[in-house]
Amino acid sequence: MAVSDHVDFPTFMEGVKKRNPGQDEFVQAVQEVAEDIFDFIADKEEYHAQQILRRIAEPDRVVSFRVCWEDDAGNIRVQRGWRVQNNNAIGPYKGGIRFHPSVTESVLKFLAFEQTFKNALTGLPMGGGKGGSNFNPKGKSVREIMRFCQSFMTELYRHIGADVDVPAGDIGVGGREIGFMFGQYKRITNEFTGVLTGKGLEWGGSLIRTEATGYGAVYFLANMLAAKGQDLVGKTAVISGSGNVATHAAEKIVQLGGKVLTLSDSGGFIHDPDGITQDKIDWVKAHKTHRRGRIEDYCDEFKGASFTAGKTPWGVPCDVALPCATQNELLGEDAKTLVANGCIAVSEGANMPTNLEGVHHFKHAKIMFAPGKAANAGGVAVSGLEMSQNSGRRSWSEAELQQMLKDIMDGIHKSCLTYGDQGNGYIDYVKGANIAGFKKVADAMLAFGVV
Repeated sequence: MAVSDHVDFPTFMEGVKKRNPGQDEFVQAVQEVAEDIFDFIADKEEYHAQQILRRIAEPDRVVSFRVCWEDDAGNIRVQRGWRVQNNNAIGPYKGGIRFHPSVTESVLKFLAFEQTFKNALTGLPMGGGKGGSNFNPKGKSVREIMRFCQSFMTELYRHIGADVDVPAGDIGVGGREIGFMFGQYKRITNEFTGVLTGKGLEWGGSLIRTEATGYGAVYFLANMLAAKGQDLVGKTAVISGSGNVATHAAEKIVQLGGKVLTLSDSGGFIHDPDGITQDKIDWVKAHKTHRRGRIEDYCDEFKGASFTAGKTPWGVPCDVALPCATQNELLGEDAKTLVANGCIAVSEGANMPTNLEGVHHFKHAKIMFAPGKAANAGGVAVSGLEMSQNSGRRSWSEAELQQMLKDIMDGIHKSCLTYGDQGNGYIDYVKGANIAGFKKVADAMLAFGVV
């Protein structure tokens, strides 16, 4: 039997960079995982011999395609679409579709890589994938969005299926867009299958799917606090974003007795020292979803709040922080500011919202820090439950789903404790999540041989 070449961490990362030139987001995601995995596999020859980490860091396939559509003025528009199928060792590829101008192959590869470990942590049989387009739905009419979604699915349909790859929504893709894409898939294939999640309740969707990511991030935060004998009652929270994840995270914090101080969008953030109550959260949901308004309008509606343009909210003193907007929104200096201002816990509601410098600072300061692959797994967990409901032609009640979501987040927290306990009362949740997710996927890959 051939003996593997045990490359060291710097050599491995140089190889990743060489194979993925200009793909900074993907390289960052691989590095964040590999930093922890290299120590774990140091004495485990089979992982080295089978090149498991190298194989996980190379997507099974990256599908790129042209998307042509017609705008309301009759102009032909051309966008690029992708589907990254990273790993299906433990189940069908599973991960969202994102429509945003920032979408690139690198961004989708990083998201699919992260999704592989996140899905493994849920305990459900789901592999990792991600897709999207550089299409910007902002400013587009409903009919333009419909035509784009139909054209996007006309290309995507041949690469997905209920037992192959099951996409969901993400930034720029909500229930409306999922409906347009599902309708086109059904039209082309003449099949009614659970090929997408995040569907409407009338046609196979699941209760609490909308709330699941934000709620799950707060459940995980509550688990971290409970491990220290604390809870959210009376604690102040700073949240970024004002979309689905952020507003539902805010909602759950209020329900558990906390006080939410901030929300944000691409224009800046609002700070409400009186607290963003449930009534105010409901206003934000309606304003952002139905009126497509800006978060700064909050200050016209609720006196006492202030708006800071072009900034993120991490300078506002708080007990806990939840970055729920987008990748790399919380930088090293922001992390230092949060720690200096007394923040004791951070739970990532978005995917990789903290850059590597920020992650390292949180770990060095030994505060409670939950990475997105653990903390924001609630959304894909309920998507997995939606897949089960579709396969069984049944549905569960809201109370049943709420309990299952809470149980899944509890289970992820326990997995992180198993591999992240550093002694002296410090839990490295990043390390715990990375190793727990990696081990499940890696062991499945070993079972299959070299394929």
